[in-house]
Amino acid sequence: MSHPEDKANRGPVLIELGDDSPRMTPSDAPPVPEPEAAPGLPEGRAMATAAALAARRPSRLARWFWALLGALVSALVSIAAWRFVTDLVASVPVLGYALSALMVLFVMVVLLIVVKELAALSRLGTVDALHRAADRALADDDLKAARATVDKLAKLYAGRDDTAWGRERLRDRSPEIFDAAGVLGLAENELLGPLDAAARREVEASARQVATVTALVPLALADVVAALGANLRMIRRIAEIYGGRSGTLGSWRLTRAVMSHLVATGAVAVGDDMLEPILGGGILGKLSRRFGEGMVNGALTARVGVAAMEVCRPLPFAAGKRPSVRSIIRTSLAGLVTTGGKRDH
Repeated sequence: MSHPEDKANRGPVLIELGDDSPRMTPSDAPPVPEPEAAPGLPEGRAMATAAALAARRPSRLARWFWALLGALVSALVSIAAWRFVTDLVASVPVLGYALSALMVLFVMVVLLIVVKELAALSRLGTVDALHRAADRALADDDLKAARATVDKLAKLYAGRDDTAWGRERLRDRSPEIFDAAGVLGLAENELLGPLDAAARREVEASARQVATVTALVPLALADVVAALGANLRMIRRIAEIYGGRSGTLGSWRLTRAVMSHLVATGAVAVGDDMLEPILGGGILGKLSRRFGEGMVNGALTARVGVAAMEVCRPLPFAAGKRPSVRSIIRTSLAGLVTTGGKRDH
């Protein structure tokens, strides 16, 4: 049997507090920190991730895996297509021969694409060889080698209308110069000057595009894809401007070379120290976090573009002034900051 006092003790227990005890209310609770208020400056993670993905070289085992998988799939598809066509020819000759003709045309198109890619890789090799020959001629002060390099450069641009005036001036003035640096400098000014201006405009447009997209797209992976795609297009266009005509495989090769160089030198890091002298003191701290990320990604794209110009240019920057990353950022991103600052305030 339960005692009556036990039932009485099962009720709620009230503890009296003195008037001097502190009392907490919901309004006294500390506010929940906002995601945008996270400490630190924007880091340009979209561009850093895109650079790491582009620069990463697959392992030997992974290359063997994909090569064997491609060969196996190609063999199986070819055998299946051959059997299907032969069976169709035996049962319905007209359709079988028509399908055979389509397959032959398809194979011819594939072969043309392969030839085009090989020609693009060969052209990139020619541009790279010119660059190295010019470096050697400048280092050795070899006038004969410099003239031979300039002649090859003129032949490279022989079919382009935008270099006709420069080739004519180069042909008229080159015999008057008797040192290697002067000959190569004349070629830089007359042939590559307009191409440098076109490549710079391409870099500015890409930097502006990456900054806008990464500032407006809230998805984590979407900005990485957008940044990588914009940089791939920019590098391909720069190669085409300088006469590389890189193609698909060549574009990826150039992109990996540029990104590998930037990652190795630690150049995929930019922040307040670069943007402040251009856009104003403490600008990243005054902008929203997302807009600041866009600005940093745009600045990194400008740095990638300048590196791509150095890689794709058939002559090194000697007499011609190397484009300044800061001037490109000022030209391409200053208007975005003015607009963005008004929106934030």
